[in-house]
Amino acid sequence: MRAPRVLVVDDHGAIREALRIMLDSHGLAVVGEAADGDTAVRNAAALRPDVVLMDLRMPGTDGVAATREIRRLRLAEVLALTSFDEDELVFGAIRAGAAGFLLKTVDAVTLVAAVRRVAAGEGVLDPGVTRRALAALAAAPPSDEVRGDGLPEASDRAMPGAVLTVREQEVLAGMTRGASNAELAAQLGITVTTVKTHVSNVLAKLGARSRGHAVAIARGLDASP
Repeated sequence: MRAPRVLVVDDHGAIREALRIMLDSHGLAVVGEAADGDTAVRNAAALRPDVVLMDLRMPGTDGVAATREIRRLRLAEVLALTSFDEDELVFGAIRAGAAGFLLKTVDAVTLVAAVRRVAAGEGVLDPGVTRRALAALAAAPPSDEVRGDGLPEASDRAMPGAVLTVREQEVLAGMTRGASNAELAAQLGITVTTVKTHVSNVLAKLGARSRGHAVAIARGLDASP
């Protein structure tokens, strides 16, 4: 199996080097680096990595804006790295389409496993990163407002009148627990391909841009008929 190709984005050269060493030493292919959001988007377009490992706080174009553009252009999946004091950025990155979030203190084994999962189309949600962001989402006002970037809220993009089936509710529940596609397949007695289909349907019905966004929406949304 081909090793996932990774673009490392951080405005600190020492951090980029440390991440490169961690990934290279565990068999992943670091195909490039970027020190700001604009360069990240350009390099993602030129190098077409499987995963962009994205710092969220950078001068100029930050990681949230870069994530939004990378996902809009479908250039790669994005795995965000964040610190404890960046809840607002995490919240924005969820809506921008990031597939996962890890703390910058993550160990090499966890980081490598997360990159592989995101490259495989799964999500990675570090409880320490997402707990406060999900609480903020649940406390947010009804989404009949317009987001700061001019796009409608997730529920405005959801399929009109769409209701999750029982199986889709089971898949969504597993997603909120952080279960992988393979784990969901084993738990539900279905194939991984079928799980992926259900995940796609859940995202479409919720108007979510990523698994993480779907989980965030689910915390404040009753998915039952």
